[in-house]
Amino acid sequence: MEEKKMNQVKTIGQKIKNWRKKKDLTQDALAKKADIPYTTLAKIESDVIQNPSLQTITKIADGLDITLDDLIRAK
Repeated sequence: MEEKKMNQVKTIGQKIKNWRKKKDLTQDALAKKADIPYTTLAKIESDVIQNPSLQTITKIADGLDITLDDLIRAK
């Protein structure tokens, strides 16, 4: 049972992607709103970058018009 739960843990990239889709934004639109390079956002969403900086995550949360807490705790 524990193993099943572990498989359901979402990466920060998956959480960002889910929020971006909820907000009906493209990667390019979110990158511009967050003032980060498009390539950085794409790499985070695809888990190439698995531990983005707090500054980057804060910018993305601001671009999504959500709190950092909302982003981190998203399921």
